[in-house]
Amino acid sequence: MNMRGIHRAAGLAAATILAVSGVAGCAKEDTSVTTDTGVKLIKAGALTTCTHLPYAPFQSKDTSGKVVGFDVALIDLVATRLSVTQEIVDTPFEGIKSGSDLNAGKCDVAAAGMTITDERKKVLDFADPYFDATQALAVVPGKEVKTLEELAGKRVGTQGGTTGEDYVKGQVAEKKLDITVVSYKDLAALQQALTTNQVDAAVNDLPVWNEYIKANPGKVAVATGFDTGEQYGFAVKKGNTELLKAINEALTAARSDGTYDKIYAEWIGEKPAS
Repeated sequence: MNMRGIHRAAGLAAATILAVSGVAGCAKEDTSVTTDTGVKLIKAGALTTCTHLPYAPFQSKDTSGKVVGFDVALIDLVATRLSVTQEIVDTPFEGIKSGSDLNAGKCDVAAAGMTITDERKKVLDFADPYFDATQALAVVPGKEVKTLEELAGKRVGTQGGTTGEDYVKGQVAEKKLDITVVSYKDLAALQQALTTNQVDAAVNDLPVWNEYIKANPGKVAVATGFDTGEQYGFAVKKGNTELLKAINEALTAARSDGTYDKIYAEWIGEKPAS
């Protein structure tokens, strides 16, 4: 995955990309500042977000190289509330879910289509859930598969470190299924593996597959879904209560004034009936 340098956008809520770089062994200079609202940020004038690309429709680059998506639009609301600009750091998911990126001062908030789990709560403080997620099994068109059991003797691809991978491995162990689980480092590698027949099926979040199908008609089909009761959450460093409060306030306001529904319709589609 290529890293890019800093691109400043004109508006307060425009997302940019920061190059992830540094010299091994060198201590990170403390440039943190506190806003008028009492929120401490690692960089003046910016709300720095860690994410892992690509993960459309939650975060991915558009044709101009700008990072856009559902998560980006929601965190833009937080940035606007703090009168700063969102800046985005593309970094491996392992460092995000483990809390190490936040602890190291690489970013202020993690927004990476990340499911809230009890294990992750031990190292991260999560804001209120902002999205109800469903896992889905994808195949190449023409394959009639509705259950994992039908994939006996086959290879099933997953994205490493995700709850989708945990679900598949859990089902394989619990039901003693004859399935080889193949882990890929990111979503793009997983999707390529499926479309090039390196695996017979693949599991990831339903909105992610729907987005891929929209962009690549005829290449992939959703065979079935798994309602795992997952919810996504934005995360901050343990103890960063002021930023957590600002995120929750922004989400609450967006739900109240209709902004959340508009963003949902733009990036996800029709909102399920509550």
